Amino acid sequence: MKGTVSTGLMVLMAGALLLSGCASGSRAGRNASATGADAAPGGAADSAARLSDAEMEERVKAFAHFSAGVSSELNDNEDAAMEHYLAAAAADPGHEALVVELTRRLLASKQTEKAIPLLKAAASSPQASGGVFAWLGLAYAEAGQTEQAIRANRNAIKRSPDLPEGYRNLVALYLDSRQYAEALEVLDTALAGSSKEPRFWVNLSELYANYGSLRREEAETVKAKAVLALDRAAALKPRDIDSVRKLADGYKMIGELEKAEPFYLELIDRLPSLPGTREKLADIYLRLGKKDKAAEQIEAMSRADPVRVQPHYLLGVLARQENRLADAAGYFEMALTLKPELEPAYYELAGLKVMLDKTSEALEVLEKARNRFGRRFAIEYFAGVAHSRSRNYPNAARHFTEAEVIGKANEPERLTHSFYFEFGAALERNGDLAEAEKCFRKCLDLSPNFSEAMNYLGYMWADRGENLDEAKKLIEKAVELEPQSAAYLDSMAWVLFKLKEPRQAFHWIRKAIEYSDKPDPTIYDHLGDIHTELGEQDKAREAWRKSLDLEPNDKVKQKLGIVPKEVAPPE
Repeated sequence: MKGTVSTGLMVLMAGALLLSGCASGSRAGRNASATGADAAPGGAADSAARLSDAEMEERVKAFAHFSAGVSSELNDNEDAAMEHYLAAAAADPGHEALVVELTRRLLASKQTEKAIPLLKAAASSPQASGGVFAWLGLAYAEAGQTEQAIRANRNAIKRSPDLPEGYRNLVALYLDSRQYAEALEVLDTALAGSSKEPRFWVNLSELYANYGSLRREEAETVKAKAVLALDRAAALKPRDIDSVRKLADGYKMIGELEKAEPFYLELIDRLPSLPGTREKLADIYLRLGKKDKAAEQIEAMSRADPVRVQPHYLLGVLARQENRLADAAGYFEMALTLKPELEPAYYELAGLKVMLDKTSEALEVLEKARNRFGRRFAIEYFAGVAHSRSRNYPNAARHFTEAEVIGKANEPERLTHSFYFEFGAALERNGDLAEAEKCFRKCLDLSPNFSEAMNYLGYMWADRGENLDEAKKLIEKAVELEPQSAAYLDSMAWVLFKLKEPRQAFHWIRKAIEYSDKPDPTIYDHLGDIHTELGEQDKAREAWRKSLDLEPNDKVKQKLGIVPKEVAPPE
């Protein structure tokens, strides 16, 4: 089967059918660029009248080689075709479109040693465009000739200040060598320009965003510049679809969601079938809390393709955010039916099952995920949460331990303060207090103002009568952060009770009762103990009875002198 000529060379062939199209004669009427083919002059006779005999001979050679190259490529002889094309470019180095197309091929096949002389010859012309210098800079960079690459790209910017390629290449060179100040200077030089091309500003925004991802300490400053570049592109009101799409994606990537929205709407209006547009817009609406608008986009996606998985997944996210947990679970189940390899859906579904108190179903979902994906942090973590909720603390601790091992080895960013809080709570309830303390301390190291961990650790110590001074400091800070938390106020009362300060404890326990959403059996149990310490036995018994009315508790029964009914011995 015969081969096909590449798109770039097909375009060049059309120009080459006129003898002048591959000539090195007058270039005043030629539109040389880094990306497009040359425009053919008005006709062969008109062009030939301006050429000397020697120039005409070179033109004929160039055309002959070009035609031979096309013939060779049509016959699948790519090596011979390349040799003819190179000979054509050598005969007419000013034919930039041909030079650029050959450069693409040579760099793709790692033949920089052939690309560089080809580009140098083209760049030697006084009329050479900045695009040729940008390609030369790229070729030098590929060959490891950094200084030459920098010079070529600076020439590209000088020749064509509105062409993004020179800036992009130069920034990449400086970032590769960690010359961050120099890279930023190049970007700021581009930002000071006055290009009327939306593409220029969109590309500049991408370069700023990439720079910011490498230089976190400069991220906010750089983000502002990236937004400014996109704003300039938007002000030029681009009409081509690619620029509109890049504007929308650029704004979304740097978090300017409201600015991205109208461009995605324009894309949907002009090209409804463009893949990914509704998904991105739905994501924006979800993040902006515009749930009705998100639902409109997701439902439109679902109508267009009922068996497509993403709408079901996004509808699940939306339902979860609206606290429609059963609906959300149904959407994720459908997503997994359509696409069983969709890993995040397993974790979404397992989390929802836990929230719906269906922990056994959650564990079944996670087991399916484990069988499909193997050891994963998320699988073990959610299994730990599920076992904790079902009060199977030994298994909870085992799964959290496994999750920590996986996290340390592969995903350390997952070992957050929230993880260690859940882990610590499971260990404490499993009776492993020393390890629980370590987890709570790790939690507070990662998030020093995490009040839940302060309260949990402080109360754990107070309940055992240990580290009471440190426990009091932790609970005091928790109360300072959340002064109306009934749980924290109760902890404050309890640590003061343990410190033999019943009067102060009574003040805090009364506040705990005041701020409770509903009567709490533990708070009334503590109130009874505080009344006892104050010598107020009748009030103590009244508080314990309230506690017992709310929740059966053998220890409270013993305080009231109610002996639990003994189990009859076996006959």
